[in-house]
Amino acid sequence: MTGRRRLGLVAAAATLLAAAPLSAIFDTWTWLLQCILAVGLVAGAAVLTRTLRFPTWAQAIAMVGVLLLTLTWMFPSGDELLSLIPSPATFNHFGELFTEAGTDTRSYGVPVPDRDGLLFIAVLGIGTVAIAVDMLAVVARKPALAGLPMLAIYSVPVAVYLDSVPMLTFVIGATGFLWLLVADNVDRVRRFGRRFTGDGRDVDVWEPSPLAAAGRRLAVIGMAVAVLLPLVVPGINTGLLNSLTQVGAGTGVGGNGTGGNGRINLFALLSGQLNQAQVTNYVRVTTNEPDPFYLRFGVADVITQEAVTNRTPTGRPLSRGLDDPRQNGATAGVQYTQYHADVEITNDFNQTLAPVYSTIIDTDGLDGAWLYDPNTQVVFSNRTTTRGRKYSFDYVRAKYTPAQLRTAEALARDDPLRTQFTAVPDDPEVQALVAGLIKNQRTEYDKISAIYRYFSRDNGFTYSLQTTDPQAGKSAIVTFLKEGKAGYCQQYAAAMAWMAREAGIPARVAFGFTLGSTRDGDAYVLTNRNAHAWTEVYLDGFGWVPFDATPAAAVVGSARSAWAEDPDAVATPSASSTATVAPGTDPSAAPGAAQRPDRDVDNGALNSPGAGIQASVSSATMLTMALVAVFLALLAVPALRRILVRRRRHSATIPKTTAVATGGPAPPDGREVVVTTETVQAREDAHAAWDELVDTMIDYRVPVDPTETPRHTAQRLVREAELTDSPAESAVLLGRAEERARYARQPLQGGELTVALGQVRRSLARTATKRTRIVALLLPPSVMLRWRMGLGDMSARWVGLFSTGRDWLIRFSPRRLLAGRTR
Repeated sequence: MTGRRRLGLVAAAATLLAAAPLSAIFDTWTWLLQCILAVGLVAGAAVLTRTLRFPTWAQAIAMVGVLLLTLTWMFPSGDELLSLIPSPATFNHFGELFTEAGTDTRSYGVPVPDRDGLLFIAVLGIGTVAIAVDMLAVVARKPALAGLPMLAIYSVPVAVYLDSVPMLTFVIGATGFLWLLVADNVDRVRRFGRRFTGDGRDVDVWEPSPLAAAGRRLAVIGMAVAVLLPLVVPGINTGLLNSLTQVGAGTGVGGNGTGGNGRINLFALLSGQLNQAQVTNYVRVTTNEPDPFYLRFGVADVITQEAVTNRTPTGRPLSRGLDDPRQNGATAGVQYTQYHADVEITNDFNQTLAPVYSTIIDTDGLDGAWLYDPNTQVVFSNRTTTRGRKYSFDYVRAKYTPAQLRTAEALARDDPLRTQFTAVPDDPEVQALVAGLIKNQRTEYDKISAIYRYFSRDNGFTYSLQTTDPQAGKSAIVTFLKEGKAGYCQQYAAAMAWMAREAGIPARVAFGFTLGSTRDGDAYVLTNRNAHAWTEVYLDGFGWVPFDATPAAAVVGSARSAWAEDPDAVATPSASSTATVAPGTDPSAAPGAAQRPDRDVDNGALNSPGAGIQASVSSATMLTMALVAVFLALLAVPALRRILVRRRRHSATIPKTTAVATGGPAPPDGREVVVTTETVQAREDAHAAWDELVDTMIDYRVPVDPTETPRHTAQRLVREAELTDSPAESAVLLGRAEERARYARQPLQGGELTVALGQVRRSLARTATKRTRIVALLLPPSVMLRWRMGLGDMSARWVGLFSTGRDWLIRFSPRRLLAGRTR
């Protein structure tokens, strides 16, 4: 295989490696399989046309034609000729896929499902990049420029992915680009012929020269710095420093369950452990509703054996308006009351889901990047987050009575809503438990009420941050419902949703915040401790109705309603059938709350998880300060090195005292004997001053030509730097001193070289730009250049040692004994 065809295959492989960051966008690997097929066919067309010696324009047309046929075969419209040749309907279909892709990018969040429009864009983009890389690397022989279209692939996930793109995908893409560069270099050497060293020894094309080895090592160091530096730089939310300073971050939702970066996971784990020590303010909300229910931001509706997960929301922009249930067939007899709320999000709550109350009818402050999903009543965005955002909205609150909810009819078995939201894993024990609870219950509301009342203290249920591990041979939900009966809101919400679905009633889990107990004037201040999960069931004619099965006394700011009273407080004489926990009050203040078994008595105690917050934060602060100090110290090393070199040179130019011999007989002519090294010292002083002047010119971006004489360099410095008066005379003096030190029998003596250097340096600093002065102070180019040259020399020495060792091994290789044998 010739070099051009081999390089074409490498270009195709490098393109596929550069596409690795797209794995952060798609939910499955379908895009990768399609892209491999498309790029492989394009590369095959390139190899075939080059084998047949087609001209360049024919090679390009062949690659484009194969890509078009591949797209037609993968995304057919049904009107193609022979199911492969595109027709006008095919191009119309491609236009529809473009439109669909645009709609999907606004409706779906990453990772996106396998949508035809998005897959079409991915295959088309990767195939086009493969053609561009092939033309640049193989035809134009400009492999470095081929990195631009490859970089365009990486810019796509960077632009749409809210989190940082995984580091591994960047490394894979960079490896493909380096592979392309190396392959091009090897091909150039092969086309030239054999390669020889300075002593006439021929070497293999893969054996690096000292310069190439230095370049490769610098490339590796550069990549390592690019990958590792974000891990330690403060302010980057994926860095190692930020991770170390987020002490005690949990993983759950409910009470304490948030991640350390303010993103709350939308799955209700059926078993797990909740451990959150640090308290972080997330939301500040003000509403004119007297007793508001929970502020919600997400919904999870896919139940598996271990968790309840969320689907990707879909909807339309808020700018298109929202539906008002009072004008769209509201249920007769249901009272709707309109309220207004203002929300302020802190920088710690960095979410793509905006907290709102249910059934919003108008918003203000959320731009066109935000969408509304009417099915889940979730406000979301695929482009931005809630960090530091302020907005307001109007919403309506429905007031149901148990009598009204009992009128809800059961959905038909083939109803799409029932089919989707009643799917659960098969578990006979849960089925038997639910069947016993809903026996003799005639209405849908009575069935869900029976399930709701099952999660009571009388049945042994308690609130706990620790959950029981699944028993051998039993599922996690059975262990929770029958054995452990202890958990936090995730377990209660998910278990009730599972049981409601077993009863044939659509159910899902909602996520949001309770009212908490912290008030700031008229506003509720919600923290990660107020994150909560509860169950929503669908009753025909009423929509999604909330039920919170978590023990109320254990959740600060817990709310109850007329249709779902607290099962542990029904028998209390002072309880009201329609009462809701007052905003800002602690449910534990009820009589006998201190003795209740589901009360978290350790909450707030000295031995509670929050007791070590101060010490942990102090340790994190000290670690942060230490890392910052180390970073600043490393940053100051070049400047310190420059100062030490300048001081050493200045000390060399200080006039030395001449030593005069005294005592002993005087010479016959009566003159004193003078013991001096003025000539040698004067030469050293001139050389030190000249070296300092050259470094100063490099620092202030004045070109230095080593082929010039000192006099010409000084004159050019005066001319280009526009030196006048004393600085100009000082530059001429330094040039004359170096010239005399190099060429004259007697060097220049008595010149104030240190003063002259100071005048020239100050004059260059006055005429330089601010950026040049800062760089000359912090990262002196003269020092950095000397270090780079030293690194190159060191790399060359190491390569030389490696080559010597390799020659030594070859010299004593046993294979040489067989070289002269005849067969």
